[in-house]
Order: sequence, then structure tokens, then C-alpha cells
Amino acid sequence: TPPTRGDLTRPRPNPTARPQPVPAKVRLLLLPLLHLVVGTGLIAAGDRLGRVRASALGAVAPAALLVWLLTQLGDVLDGGVVTERTAWISALDLTVDLRLDGFSALMVLLIAGIGVLVFWYSAGYFSDSTPDLGRLLGLLVLFAGAMAGVVLADNLFVLYLFWELTSVTSFLLIGNSHDNPRARASALHALLVTVMGGLAMFVGFVMIGQAAGTYRLSAILADPPSGGAVTAGLVLVIVGAATKSAQYPFHSWLPGAMVAPTPISAYLHSATMVKAGVYLVARFAAPFADDPVWRPLVLSIGAVTMLIGGLRALRQHDLKLLLAFGTVSQLGFLFV
Repeated sequence: TPPTRGDLTRPRPNPTARPQPVPAKVRLLLLPLLHLVVGTGLIAAGDRLGRVRASALGAVAPAALLVWLLTQLGDVLDGGVVTERTAWISALDLTVDLRLDGFSALMVLLIAGIGVLVFWYSAGYFSDSTPDLGRLLGLLVLFAGAMAGVVLADNLFVLYLFWELTSVTSFLLIGNSHDNPRARASALHALLVTVMGGLAMFVGFVMIGQAAGTYRLSAILADPPSGGAVTAGLVLVIVGAATKSAQYPFHSWLPGAMVAPTPISAYLHSATMVKAGVYLVARFAAPFADDPVWRPLVLSIGAVTMLIGGLRALRQHDLKLLLAFGTVSQLGFLFV
């Protein structure tokens, strides 16, 4: 087939070429910081803004993230990567490494695009009399910033920091109705499962980073280490990913988390937070595909979760529980 005009005028990315660094038009670190400023501002304002103004202000941060992504998308789709390094703790040689490539751009689109829609929906879902509405929407903005940090992080320690921030903000969002015992119990359940899984993942990060001689994620994936310690580290990483993405046998926290208001359930427990584990597995999948444990373990966990989640969904009569177990099943499908 002869090339079309579009083929001639727009160069195609070469899949075998190394990604070329692209200078960021806006500092990457400013984007999570914007979420921090907006989120804390909403919490400080309390219920004084009302649902419409509070929702509109909450949408500013994900909308800014979405606009920034669109300014970088052309370069990223042509095979470029946006990178940034900021000194963090000089004495320990720790830096905040952030990186945007094609896959993280897809995740940022998910976080920011659905985030804007969720805040738009929140303006109609909540009422001005909803208790602690400013705190709820502020925490939702903080969560969005933490999720953006997870998918942009290019340092294992930075990724772990943002990873646990999503667990903490999720705990506060699920248990926002602090006078509801069921909400408090569900929030604590989700926190214990995801944080303990995160600690296991952190140990796995240390083992893999020590074997690779670097904690920079892109460098590890470009030249993956091997050996028994790396295999053990990969198993721990899978445990962390499985707890966050509600894989069997760690799935039980997700149906309980549906006690949260619908915008929270939609954003955290269907669209974004539960995708963090899928994102991490996808990052590690190709470089570590030859590891003897990685592929069989991921496929087994995903297949069992897909089957059990689907069967449990068939038994539900409550709509949110049906959607919760259906989500568990689809998360298993994504693992596979």
C-alpha cells in the first residue's frame, strides 16, 4: 500500500530506538505540588465554599495535569520521554526522579481525565449540607496528586512514597463518615491490607535495587538484574501489586470500601488506585518475563482472581457489591 500524505509528513517512532529525552515545558514536580496546594486549601476552607465552588476548585488540579499532558503528548507519541531530577536528601544521595513516557502518559490521562469528570459529577452528587464536604474533596485532590506521583516516579523510593500516600488518603476517604462504624472498619481493613502489601513491595524494591546497583526504575528495566535475590524481590513486588489491585486472596478489602460515597468509589476503587498494581506489573512484565517465577505467578493470581471475582459477582443483589466483585474480576483479567 503506498504511503498516505500523513505517513510522509509525520515521522513514525522507531520501536527499536532508545527514547530521546524531551525538555519539560513545565516542571514535573510542580504538578503533584499543585494537587497538594489545592487539596490542603479545600480542607482548610471546610464547608464555606459550597459544593459547586468546592468541586470546581478541586477540578483545577487534575485539569491542569490534563492540559500539561496534552502539551507533551506530541513529543511522547513520537518516542520521546520527559525526565526531571530534583535533589531530595543530598546526604543519602536521594533524588526525586520523574519520567513521562507513553505508558505513564496513558495512566496520567486516566487519572486526570476521569478526575475532572468525577469532580464535575461531585457537584451534582453531593449537597451543600453534606458533612465535611471540603475535607472530602480536598482529600480526593490529594489522592489524585499521589496517583500522579506513582505513575510519574522514576525512582523506586519515590514510587513507594507516593504509593503509600494513596493508601493513606484512601483510608481517610473511605472512613470520611467517622460516625459510621462500617465505614471506619472498611477503611481500616483497606489500610492494613494495602500498607502491609506496600511494605513487602518496599523490601522487594530494595533487593532488586541492590542487585541492579541503582534505584532508578528506567535503568533497572533497561538492564534487568537476575539471580535468586532478584526473584525473591519480584515475588514481594507482586504481593504489593496484588494487595493494591485487589487480587485474590487480598481482594476482600475492595467490596467493603464501596461503603464510601459513589464519586470516591468510582475514582479510587474502579478507575485509579486499584490500577496502581496493574501499572506496576505491566512495568516489570517485559524486562522480567524470563524470570522463572514472574510469569507463572502473575498469570495464576490473575486467572484465579478473574474467575472468583466473576463468580462472586453473580451472587450479589446489591448493585455496588455487584460492581465491586465485577471490578475484582476485571482487575484479574488486566493482570493476565
